[in-house]
Amino acid sequence: MAHSFADADHLPNRRPGDPADPAGLPRQRRGTTPQMHGRYPDFNVMDDRDHWDPVTRAVLEQRVAPPPPCRFFTENEQRTLAALFDVMLAQDAEPRVPVLEMVDAKLYAGQLDGYRYETMPADDRTMQLVAQHLEGLADLDPDGRHARVKAFADGELHWEGLDASLAWKVATRLAVSAFYSHPWAFNEIGFRGPAYPRGYMRRNMGPGGTEPDEPKEAFGLDPVQDIGG
Repeated sequence: MAHSFADADHLPNRRPGDPADPAGLPRQRRGTTPQMHGRYPDFNVMDDRDHWDPVTRAVLEQRVAPPPPCRFFTENEQRTLAALFDVMLAQDAEPRVPVLEMVDAKLYAGQLDGYRYETMPADDRTMQLVAQHLEGLADLDPDGRHARVKAFADGELHWEGLDASLAWKVATRLAVSAFYSHPWAFNEIGFRGPAYPRGYMRRNMGPGGTEPDEPKEAFGLDPVQDIGG
């Protein structure tokens, strides 16, 4: 009889209070996902590339290509922010979405989001200051990294000249925006990518609104219920 995964006995033990790594998830068989596991092991969004217009295709093909080296952050800032983003996004092993390089490229090109907190510097300067205040993060062991990032997230850090609580919001906005714009993340969540020019056939939510070729989950355990959300 196949394992139901209704209980958490298939998950490894981790730090007290932390959700376990989803080791029971299937290994990815098509395409790439972060750490090569996911709920849609036979789904690869890049298989749809022929359905996209040329501009969209070029954008997503560029995202899965090897990223350019960092040009905005210094080497020390890169080490610190790479460690921060890995903890934020639970990217504990390869392959990883290259979030650091994506954020670096955005800031190097001056592609800011067009708004900022009134009391904060621009995002590029904010991230430089975050890296400076978190210097040494990359040298900590995994428990130490998690503890320091948790203190950052919980607003327990107090930095001279920078509101750490707002800096956390800036850092998460940049990191999450980069992560979920990458096709590997699309594969992980079963997102079919751009619908142009293919379009959608369904209008309603739920089973009746499922697209004909929408990927089917191969793992039935609801992640929200599993962690008690």
